[in-house]
Amino acid sequence: STSFLSQKPKSELVRTSLRLLTSSAYRLQSECKKTLPVETCPTTDIQLVTQQVIQCAYDIAKAAKQLVTITTKENNN
Repeated sequence: STSFLSQKPKSELVRTSLRLLTSSAYRLQSECKKTLPVETCPTTDIQLVTQQVIQCAYDIAKAAKQLVTITTKENNN
């Protein structure tokens, strides 16, 4: 459920997690664009881009896990 996103986050921890989630999603989008034929230039290091994509995906997963943990605790209080 995404209903907690429409409410003002209760804690700084939630805001921090949401910021990480948002920034990582933007980074993931820009890194993925680099692999598209239109955006790819001869100097594009696909291996480096792949590592960046993996890192972004990891950060998104980490932020999502933090949010689940925090909201579960807040809902149980």
